Amino acid sequence: MKHLKGMSLLEILVVVSIFAVLGVITTRAVLLTLQGSKKSESLVRVRENLNFALGTVERQIRNADSVTECPNPDANLITYADARGDASTFSCVNIGSDDGYIASASARLTSDTVNVTTCSFVCAVGSSLNPPSVTITMEATDKSATGIQGSSVSTTTQIYLRNY
Repeated sequence: MKHLKGMSLLEILVVVSIFAVLGVITTRAVLLTLQGSKKSESLVRVRENLNFALGTVERQIRNADSVTECPNPDANLITYADARGDASTFSCVNIGSDDGYIASASARLTSDTVNVTTCSFVCAVGSSLNPPSVTITMEATDKSATGIQGSSVSTTTQIYLRNY
């Protein structure tokens, strides 16, 4: 009787099963890496937008001659006079909708790829020792990100007007 050499059906099924499990594990790891990368990109995009808007607001308010109404009646709007005495504003526009943004006069400070969900400017009257201050609160999300890839960034800062 002659013995045939080769692999049995059971051996082939075991090898195929091992490769299938390894394929599933590898695919899952790659997908998790891609999702983490997209979330990181989303956070960077939102953070850059908020930092730009906050930097612009902070620079203008800090160098302002005065805040027109302090305390301001509308937390979505702050009106100030710059160092030359020209009136200007910062405002929170469409907050609570899918297209919220921060504006300087009529110009957009945040990109249209970012949705500002929370925004406020609160002016506090100064004293003889301290100049007036403006507390700014902002929160934004990335419009293009969904599910676990979405991200929300919030920031709060207090700015003191320079005392000339």
